[in-house]
Amino acid sequence: MEFGSDNNAGAAPEIIAAVNEANAGPSPSYGNDPIMDRVRQKIREIFEAPEAAVYLVGTGTAANALSLAINCTPWGTVYCHPLSHVENDECGAPEFFIGGGKLKLVQGDHGKMTPEALQTAIGGTPQGDVHTSQRGMVTITNTTEAGTVYSPSEIAALSRVAKQYSLPVHLDGSRFANAVVATGCSPAEMTWKSGVDIVSFGGTKNGCLGVEAVVIFDPAKAWEFELRRKRGGHLFSKHRYLSAQMDAYLTSDLWLKLAAHANGQAKRLSDGMARMPHVKFLHPHAANILFVSMPRQYHRQAMNAGAHYYLHPFSASLDGPDDERIDARLVCSWCTSDREIDQFLALIRDQG
Repeated sequence: MEFGSDNNAGAAPEIIAAVNEANAGPSPSYGNDPIMDRVRQKIREIFEAPEAAVYLVGTGTAANALSLAINCTPWGTVYCHPLSHVENDECGAPEFFIGGGKLKLVQGDHGKMTPEALQTAIGGTPQGDVHTSQRGMVTITNTTEAGTVYSPSEIAALSRVAKQYSLPVHLDGSRFANAVVATGCSPAEMTWKSGVDIVSFGGTKNGCLGVEAVVIFDPAKAWEFELRRKRGGHLFSKHRYLSAQMDAYLTSDLWLKLAAHANGQAKRLSDGMARMPHVKFLHPHAANILFVSMPRQYHRQAMNAGAHYYLHPFSASLDGPDDERIDARLVCSWCTSDREIDQFLALIRDQG
């Protein structure tokens, strides 16, 4: 019963098969492989952006940090939500790659910035004062780290605020496929049609071995990205193995099918837990992540029987009073089974 993270899931068979196929014989290196030509074309078609520059890296941290670095000066401010990856999960990589940029936190319920809070944050950043950081850019996480999802209209509202100050907008889409499936919108509607300038398009969390695409809608930024990727140590020599993953991921809508399974299993889990009065939901369920609160005794029962997931905060313990409420995060993946969910629901069901 694995609900710790979609990172914990294996790779989809189609991805493994594609890597094996790419392994036959020699191939040009450093992104000059013919598979990458297909990837570039497929991503341009999916995003309805024929001029977009497309690059692959091995990690989401690299995708995000490099995306911010080509859009923000070393003295610039990146506006992000307190729960965002760039704030919580990347060990200062955005600031490092930018060369000293500052993160400024923008509040909003359930992991989502509000336009009003963003307006206040940007407007409250002094300009023309050599002693302060200057306005830089905005980054949005979708699916959010609270498991919620921004709609295209919500993204557009944030982008309008950013554009008032001529600031570029980045979308951290480590779970981009889950957000697309949850909203039913197109990738274009979620990104450039809503004012987004650059996207980290994730694959690792959704069935790939390890590959993320960076989609740059302004091709004038492409050369700087290439230089920063190389200088930062993220240009793979045997690039074909990244290309093969992304090519298979995009073939026959595999990326959407895998995300639809993960989202559907999270709904199955959510529906089952919603019938239990001792379970409380901390955020609205939208994609493949749930945040719940239960008395400690139910966490203990589940974990002692083999369920794996994370308590929040991580310092929370199974030791203590049975009736004390403990928060937790549960994540479903492309391969979460009905059996896992049914076993887990049986373990946390009130037997009284």
